[in-house]
Amino acid sequence: QVQVVESGGGLVQPGGSLRLSCAASGSITSIYYMGWFRQGSGKQRELVADTNAGTTNYADSVKGRFTISTDNAKKTVYLQMNSLNAEDTAVYYCNFGLYTADRSGTYWGQGTQVTVSS
Repeated sequence: QVQVVESGGGLVQPGGSLRLSCAASGSITSIYYMGWFRQGSGKQRELVADTNAGTTNYADSVKGRFTISTDNAKKTVYLQMNSLNAEDTAVYYCNFGLYTADRSGTYWGQGTQVTVSS
């Protein structure tokens, strides 16, 4: 069984920074995909950043401000968010694509609220 746990959300002022973390645990044999998505109020879930086979990808709205990084040994993905603005307010979800002993699949974190407000 696989568990995915996020941490690091909260309230931050415009221009501030936050770092999100997301760790996967369980009977994982390998991870092939890690990403961050977000869903603002009344909006569809959208890709923020992801990494797959050494290639990273960012939404245009966060390029130059957000950085995705990974610690494969810890099965953890991070999202460093700088120069935050109100449009970044959303619930952030991490996503893993991975293999266990008997299947492959994608797994979501529980979501963490990020609120940018003065």
